[in-house]
Amino acid sequence: MLDDLYIKSVSIEYTKIPKDDYISKLSVVKNIKQLEFNKPVTFFVGENGLGKSTLIEAIATKWGFNAEGGSRNFNFYTKRTESHLNKYINLARGPYRLRDGYFVRAESLYNVATNIDNLDLIECNAPPISLAYGGSLHNQSHGESFLTLFFKRFRGRGLYILDEPEAALSPVSQLSLLARMKELVDMNSQFIIATHSPMLLAYPDALVYEIKNNGIFLTQYNKTEHYLFMKSFFDDTERIIKNLLK
Repeated sequence: MLDDLYIKSVSIEYTKIPKDDYISKLSVVKNIKQLEFNKPVTFFVGENGLGKSTLIEAIATKWGFNAEGGSRNFNFYTKRTESHLNKYINLARGPYRLRDGYFVRAESLYNVATNIDNLDLIECNAPPISLAYGGSLHNQSHGESFLTLFFKRFRGRGLYILDEPEAALSPVSQLSLLARMKELVDMNSQFIIATHSPMLLAYPDALVYEIKNNGIFLTQYNKTEHYLFMKSFFDDTERIIKNLLK
């Protein structure tokens, strides 16, 4: 599978970033020289504010995806809020051409759905784009639209970059996403995911990078702070809640 990966590594030219630029101060930017991707599923996990989403966005836009999400065919924006980190990163690409690809970011899937509906209104003589999504995503709940995207739009042999996909999903739906990921990996797909979900992190044999204030570290699922915290919470919920609310 290693030879089938579409992105094999990412590196950041940190010395070229202006010192007064806010992205130069992000932990994930300061501490990356080169990250290897040698598994079909790679996770980035860590506390808020360390730069996971900024890195995911930069990888996606460097590849050619729209900053607010969608495939490489999408070209719209609601508000220009993306960083310019993509100017300073390099992607080592694999030898094979992909057939599919998508960038999903939880907070802007609504904007993607709106753009799809607008394009369907404009392109009256073409088959509706929304057919690939089982109809308008706005006719579904937030969580249902995510699952529709994963199950209907993702076709395999693709690169799928996901920023906190668990945001709209119940625990049961997160397990459904795990199962769908396995199906797509078996169809020669690669996933790069930023997440806070211990359930998604349980994907077998995934590459897990944990971002901390002092660096970015390759780790194992059951050694991540997210897993350890949730385990301690469920092991001793009453004590933790009592101390928190006293």
